[in-house]
Formats: sequence, structure tokens, C-alpha cells
Amino acid sequence: MPTPSRALRLLPALAVLGGLTTAAPARADDWGSYTKPFAADSLWNSRPVNPSFAADVVPTSTYFPAITASAYSTGMFLASPQDPPVTVTGAAGSKGLFNTDDEGFHDVTLPHWPASAKPAPGSDGHADIVDPTTNIIHSFWQLKQVGTQWTAVQYSWTRLDGRGWPDPAHYYQGARATGVPASGGLIRIQEVQQKPAYYPHALAMSLTFNGLSANPTYVFPATSADTNAAKLNSGAFPEGSLVMLPPDFDTSKLTDPELRRIAETLKRYGAYIVDANTGTPFVIYVEIGASYNLHPNGWNNTAAAELQVIRAGLRRVTGATGWVDGNGKSFTPNQNLNLLSMRGNWTQQSGSTLGRYSSWDQAVVFPATSAVSEVVNYGNRGMNAVTWAKPVKGASYKLTARTTGGGKLRFTVYDQAVGKTAVDTGYLDNGQSKIFTWTATTPALVLYARSGGTGQVSNVGGELIKAD
Repeated sequence: MPTPSRALRLLPALAVLGGLTTAAPARADDWGSYTKPFAADSLWNSRPVNPSFAADVVPTSTYFPAITASAYSTGMFLASPQDPPVTVTGAAGSKGLFNTDDEGFHDVTLPHWPASAKPAPGSDGHADIVDPTTNIIHSFWQLKQVGTQWTAVQYSWTRLDGRGWPDPAHYYQGARATGVPASGGLIRIQEVQQKPAYYPHALAMSLTFNGLSANPTYVFPATSADTNAAKLNSGAFPEGSLVMLPPDFDTSKLTDPELRRIAETLKRYGAYIVDANTGTPFVIYVEIGASYNLHPNGWNNTAAAELQVIRAGLRRVTGATGWVDGNGKSFTPNQNLNLLSMRGNWTQQSGSTLGRYSSWDQAVVFPATSAVSEVVNYGNRGMNAVTWAKPVKGASYKLTARTTGGGKLRFTVYDQAVGKTAVDTGYLDNGQSKIFTWTATTPALVLYARSGGTGQVSNVGGELIKAD
């Protein structure tokens, strides 16, 4: 079960429709499209060069390893501009639909809902709805249709052309425990039909508890782990780890052509551990609806044995001399990601117009007004405690305001250990930056958002990254 977690960068300043950005639809063969989700330099679409490996081995467990297109995988459903809006609400008797980014319980209305949408039949009820017109993948956990009403336990979203992984600000962007959409790393229906020599992207994998690490429970690029990971796990593999088959793994010894295809993929791209399962050493996920079955005529001892050979060969990647993206270009994965979210409870400081946090805008949004209003947030949820992205005392950080309509952002840090303000950036206009040294031992964030008073809608957000 995924842990509802926390935070992204501001969406591009494109046309806005109902809080969602709209963009020219990508061609089907472009990166950031339904058939090729995420950017070319997303870690899902990239491969390490000369990786180094730890010695840890994925242990055996109750069942054999598996590759599944069934109950606990997901479908990907393509929305079109002609599809009607649908409101998803919380399950009966619950507090409501949990929205992982703003950490609140409330309904979500998707502007386009495809008639083909269908949750996975397993208890996780995964479903990812891809809407190119808004550039968003909507990811649901425990989605159900009750009569004409759709309900779910949890909702998250991520950019179709984005990283495919959360950042410390928008720290939960999908239905998997690591905060990724269930579609991340998925072997697609068309890929299964094409039968390539290998799948041209990293795969998504879950391990059971004796393979997963209790400390740390997750590592970059993950920003979260399963709820009870620290209590249940007893292995060596944190969630978010990349596992691969080393270059000397002999795929020719595998007699099943599909397992050779999987092994060749694991040698080139590997698989990211995105979730936990119960009792299976590893599970690799295939899109529901694919004609994919390693045991079509009943139990296949050969396939089961060769899955164990792959399991025994998998190793955790500890480093690489470089990375190559989906276009064949060298790059360095960016770990200096936005730390600041505008989530939380905002109260009126002055004026008469209340700004509210909009997850789809990644900003506090003020309605159009000609008067200036200001709201303040004392909630201290503007920064989530992602273990690999905590502010470092003595390091320099850069805050940049991202605003529209004349809005302004002010960022302050109060050090509770010494009882005084450690940082006050003052009010920043769009694009203005402030560099400061992080000195707080026990920080408490206070954020201020001010409307523009220009008669237009004002959005107020920001980006906080390490400046060193």
C-alpha cells in the first residue's frame, strides 16, 4: 500500500483551462506522449554507462518471481479533448479523496475522462489516465465505479513530459509507494506486440519485504516508501534503487524468448524498485490488456526456473561513469531539485481576497481583483522531509519567485532553537531571486503570498534550490 506523501516545479506558463495547463498535443512518437511518456532525460528513458554494483542478491521468498499484466498492474487510458469531465470523490464512509500533493481530502474533477477507464481488479485498483491536452497523467489508487459515481482513496498527478519521478516539493506524483505513477516503467501493450530485442526504457519492479531495506527505506530518485517499510523490511534494497543484470550475464542461456527480452532490458536499462509486494521476490509490471503470459498452458517450470536465474543475477547499481538519455545524448541526472511547495493552510493577512493553493498550478491562486490582498502560511509544510534533500546547515540556497498577474512571494525561516528569524527574503516579483545561507537548526517556515491588484488572476509560487 502506498504512503500518501508530499511536492514539483511550477508548470509552464501556457494557457490555463480549469486550473490545468494546456499544450499542443504531442505526436504519438514524441517523448512526453501517451506511447512514450516522460522526457527523454527522464530516468525511465535513460540508461547508465559503465554501472558499478553492490554484491546484494534479491532473496527467494514464498513464490517464484513474476512478470504480470494482471490484477496488480495498471491500465493507461488516453483522454481526448472530446471526453467529458468526471468528478472523482472519496469512498463511502471515508474522509474523502486524499490528494497527495496538497495533503487534503476533497473531490477532483478531471476535465476529460475516457470511457475506456477501468481500474485494475486487484485491491490496489490502479488506473492512470493520460490527458495530452492538459499535459498530465492522473494516477489513482483504489479507484472504483459505483453506479455512475467514481470513487478512489488517493489521487496524484504528474507531468506527461516531466521527470516521471517526484521532486522534494511535489513529493508524491503517483499511485506507487515511491510516489511515481503506476505507468512509470510499464511494459506497454504495443511493445509486447512488437517483440523487440529489448524494451527501450527502464522497468518498474516491486520486491517483497525480505528484499527491501528498512534503513534507508528509499533513495533518490524516490521521495517516499511504503507506510510500514521501517518495520516490515529486512533486506538490502531501498525503494527507488536501480537494479540491473551485470554486463557478463549470459542471456543466451535463457530459453524463453520473452525472458531473454526482459534480461536484455535489465542489462541495458535496469528496473527501479517502486513498491512492495507480499511474498514474491520480484514483480515486473506489464500494461493490463497486453497479451502477456509466461504460463499460457498451465505452470511453466522452465519459465519459473529462468526467472530465478534472473533474480539471482540482479544487482543494485551504486554508481555509473555517465548517463545517456532516450535521444542518445549524455547528461547528468539532476538531484538539485525544487524544495519549496506552497501547500498548506493560508489565512488572510490583509485585504479581502483569499488566495488558495492549487496543486495543478503549484501556486497560491488569487481570483481577479483590483485590490491587493495578502495571505500567510504558518503550517511548515512548504518543505517536505525528503531524506536526500534536507537543507544543509551552512550551505547557500537560492529562492526564485514564480508569479503571474503581479503577485509577490516572501519566504521566511524562523529558527526555533535560538528564537529569531534566520531568513527573510522580502517580497520578490516574478523571476526575482534571493540567495541566502541556511543557518537554522530547528526551522519553521512562514510564507507570504501577495496578489497583484492588477484586475487579473494572480499566481504565487517559487523554486528553492541549492546555490552551491
